[in-house]
Amino acid sequence: MASDLPVSVSAQGGVMGDAPRKLGIWMSIALVAGSMIGSGVFLLPASLAPYGWNAVAGWVVTIAGALCLAHVLARLTAAAEGPIGPAELVERSFGPVAGFLIGFSFWVSVWAATATISIGAVSYAASFWSVLGVHPALSATGVIWAVTLVNLVGTRTAGGFQLVTTALKLVPLIVVAALIFLVLGHQGAAVIAPYPAAGLSLPLVNQAAAITLWAMVGFEAACAASGRIANPVRNVPRATFIGALLSGIFYLIVCSGIALMLPADRVATSNAPFELFVATFWSQGPAAFIGLFAAISAVGAVNGWVLVQGEVPFEMAARRLMPRWFGAAAANGVPVRAVLVASVLATLLVFTNSSRSMAGLFTFMALLTTSVTLWLYLACALVALKRRIAVPFAVVGLIFGLWSLWGAGLTVSVYAFLLMVAGLPLYGWAQWERRAAQS
Repeated sequence: MASDLPVSVSAQGGVMGDAPRKLGIWMSIALVAGSMIGSGVFLLPASLAPYGWNAVAGWVVTIAGALCLAHVLARLTAAAEGPIGPAELVERSFGPVAGFLIGFSFWVSVWAATATISIGAVSYAASFWSVLGVHPALSATGVIWAVTLVNLVGTRTAGGFQLVTTALKLVPLIVVAALIFLVLGHQGAAVIAPYPAAGLSLPLVNQAAAITLWAMVGFEAACAASGRIANPVRNVPRATFIGALLSGIFYLIVCSGIALMLPADRVATSNAPFELFVATFWSQGPAAFIGLFAAISAVGAVNGWVLVQGEVPFEMAARRLMPRWFGAAAANGVPVRAVLVASVLATLLVFTNSSRSMAGLFTFMALLTTSVTLWLYLACALVALKRRIAVPFAVVGLIFGLWSLWGAGLTVSVYAFLLMVAGLPLYGWAQWERRAAQS
């Protein structure tokens, strides 16, 4: 049963009076990598195939920019000397309104990602159980609520589930990476598409980078859930950077290999480019299991985001940026109300867009989620510049964030901004509660 506020948060991030067990370094790395490696990476080769070598350059730019931003977040978290979420980082430097807007936009991006990745999980699992594809919105809702129940059991249960699913989801990435090196070792560089005689195109690199950025979203998961991580000053920076680096390396190898070692037209029209690659260079039998592992990958990513989607409003409620109602926690320390509300919103998002095609819904929501999250990245870069922390990385991260926001397109960026300001009534409610408590 949920407890009532006021809730006091201890220096270790737990609720006073409770002693919820925390995530260690390996579970924290799994949280970051698991939140990043979802359904997107298994669809990206098809989207990037037309870009050829420009996509490889796009990956390099995106990974470098994301690592700069990850380093900035890690340094800011370490400088705080205690658990702190992204919204609080912004609030301390630019005031409560800015902190609320960034925190709320991040929360929107989290439950939007939950909805998007759940749809991806269903699309992969349907290749094994076709009944799931008959009513994809209903099936995606089932994924959301099954993972929500896992998180409601407790943080350690969710962390253990994340560790297992992260290990399983690496299987298709490792298989494809191994195949890439084996094929290159046997056939040489002749199997790779030739480098374009005209060289790279900056506009095409920009477009490719905007697409690849969706796959890198999630490196901030450990920072957002720092209150649930043991020794956050040490473990959050390490988990953030290591998780982002490992994920980026895997992305660069497997996505570039698939896009450059298979005919671009075949990859671009494939619903399962990973399966296509394994079937081409190995056999149909092993390729059939790629869809299963892709579904596991997506479910693991949903688990990571469901954990974070409860932490963000819970932490904001403790600082009176969100209404007190969101700060209720169960005896095991899980912010039950915040988790449930976010899962309800994710469910509504799935059903209100159920008329879109699976691919159309995924593409639109991926761009929207990325654009909303970019506001968080830009704000954290500005915080680092103001506090003179990791300044060179913050400058690069700021430029990269603005460049990516431009690449996402004006329409999606406007939607992202409107979603961010839509939460202001909740901020007004929280301030009314604050004034009422003081009177």
